[in-house]
Amino acid sequence: MPVHNKEIAAVFYEYADLLEIDGANHYRVRAYRNAARNISSYPHSLSDMLNRGEDLSQIPGLGKDLAKKASEVIKSGKLEQLEELKKRLPEGLIQISRLPGLGPKRTSSLYYKLGITSLKQLEEAAREEKVRQLTGFNAKTEAKILEDIQHHRESEESNKRYKLSLVQELVRPLLDYLRRTKGVIQVEAAGSYRRQKETLGDLDLLVAHKKGSGVMERFVEYEDVVHIASKGSTRSTILLRSGLQVDLRAVEEASYGAALHYFTGSKSHNIAIRRIGLKQGLKINEYGIFKDEKKVAGKTENEVYAKVGLPYIQPELRENKGEIEAAQRGQLPRLITLKDIRGDLHAHTTETDGHASLEEMAEAARKKGYEYLAITDHSRHVTIARGIDEKRLLKQIESIDSLNQKLKGITILKGIEVDILEDGSLDLPHEVLKRLDLVVCAVHYKFNLTAEKQTQRIIKGIDNPYFTILTHPTGRIIGEREAYSLNMEELMTAARETGTVLEINSQPDRLDLTDIYAKIASEMGILISISTDAHNTNELDFMRFGVGQARRGWLETTNVLNTRSLKKLKQIMNKN
Repeated sequence: MPVHNKEIAAVFYEYADLLEIDGANHYRVRAYRNAARNISSYPHSLSDMLNRGEDLSQIPGLGKDLAKKASEVIKSGKLEQLEELKKRLPEGLIQISRLPGLGPKRTSSLYYKLGITSLKQLEEAAREEKVRQLTGFNAKTEAKILEDIQHHRESEESNKRYKLSLVQELVRPLLDYLRRTKGVIQVEAAGSYRRQKETLGDLDLLVAHKKGSGVMERFVEYEDVVHIASKGSTRSTILLRSGLQVDLRAVEEASYGAALHYFTGSKSHNIAIRRIGLKQGLKINEYGIFKDEKKVAGKTENEVYAKVGLPYIQPELRENKGEIEAAQRGQLPRLITLKDIRGDLHAHTTETDGHASLEEMAEAARKKGYEYLAITDHSRHVTIARGIDEKRLLKQIESIDSLNQKLKGITILKGIEVDILEDGSLDLPHEVLKRLDLVVCAVHYKFNLTAEKQTQRIIKGIDNPYFTILTHPTGRIIGEREAYSLNMEELMTAARETGTVLEINSQPDRLDLTDIYAKIASEMGILISISTDAHNTNELDFMRFGVGQARRGWLETTNVLNTRSLKKLKQIMNKN
């Protein structure tokens, strides 16, 4: 049974967290975290590479020792050193460390100074006001801990959701496996996956096949299956090792389009289409479109829409949020595609917390066919990322200028991801910011300010003449940290008035802006950048997630800053 990259990365992340809780050497902890991040975003399966006899130590950030550890996880499903550490440290510490604002270091303090080993004990200590007695904790921290524990409890009680990036890693080999089945004509992932939702509860697959193909038998025999919930001739359900439930439905080729439309959803979109059909005397279901019991269409999705007098509606728009009315008016957006992206405006190097050099990032972007790549390492306030000060930034500017003289086919833009401080000022002075091509600005601390204070903090930052792009604008991390309180209408009004660009951060854990806010921003005339926030060369491929989010937000090329040529990009940024 193959071990997926994200499973290997999860083992490394857990080991790094426990090492830090245990007080291990900082560089050792960092090595495992870096390796985990590189493995998670690596485009090829490490399991497959190992089976082919390839050298895992060639993967960036691994080296011989960590490659050996990765091989151990692939072969045995576990890391012996981690298992030994788990025996020595209480298992509840990892759960504590995952609470927002705590992390391994604070968890270590709670464990060694108060003997706290579980969320229940932490809750009791916070209620008894014992936590505030520790250095670095206070009454507000206690209140936040209690709030986060309650949120965690509610999340545990709700259905588990899987991030799109994880499901994508799982679904691609499964689809390839099914396509190799004799008699299979076509097979696709439908449901929330096809609509590019940020998270999924389960996965729907649809197959058109010839009778006697044996596709259902092959489906339940897939090597990653741990449980067969049901098996039939037209529908089967399995549970993968990750816990993800996968449903496979089989239909005749003549009904494939109707079934794909039906199982893609959303439910409210489908209901609205069926109502239009009913007014025209048509019955629409997963088997086709019928007129007086006679099937009149259903082989393709285009037929489904055409029969009700509509143009084809892209899956990402199918939420019954105005797309049908827009289709009736002939005003559907021409959605942006990955091919429209001409550069990336947010990327990091080894100068701070990235895992690839300036030259490596430049070469990777050039190979993608980009015209430009902005290097935006962290500013000095983000000490955990070894943020750069004025002196180091000026040196990096010189390095970029020198590199640009050698490069062909791509230009490296000089930038910085600068912190918006609590008082709204930026982390570096105007004298150095004015030497940059762009300034990407972010909130990295003090997430718990009131909506009024947080909004005014960011608006004051936006008023800075060198402020170009607001990155991950709401600060959320999917499934881990809620967006901080903001008056988004007020913030976006300020962005429009100042010509500030808002970012869709393509990191799969962020996807921030949300599709809803991206749509509102574009309707207000605010430009959006779709950027990866890449910390290694592989993460430049995360652009596909940001584009998917943009498509859900109805964005066209005209709404997105980095669909422009380098010349036009510079004109816009200089004007701003």
